[in-house]
Amino acid sequence: MSTESVEGTSDRVVEVTPEAASEALALMDREGMDVDVGGLRLFVQQGGCAGLSYGMRFDDEPEEDDTVVERHDLRVFVDPASVDYIGGSVLDYESGLQAEGFHVENPNVVSECGCGESFRT
Repeated sequence: MSTESVEGTSDRVVEVTPEAASEALALMDREGMDVDVGGLRLFVQQGGCAGLSYGMRFDDEPEEDDTVVERHDLRVFVDPASVDYIGGSVLDYESGLQAEGFHVENPNVVSECGCGESFRT
């Protein structure tokens, strides 16, 4: 498992805004998860009209080959296949009149579907 600290610099790092970290940690706490070991898994999967889509879930611990990034006390787990697609991305949390939820700002995206749910790199 490779680990990136807040001080680490790499084009593979996934950044997390304070708002996203706060919301994810609050959700993990409500689920009774240990935030010192568990974390948010961010991954890319086949699907959607543009070919790829993001997935997120909470995991109790990272897999052996995951990259583990810690930002604002939140641990983010990224599997090796997903790192190439989301390296350099920023995970944010938005709350507003139009939408509420987690959003990935990915510099690797060359096109997105009309609804914004899937992408192509």
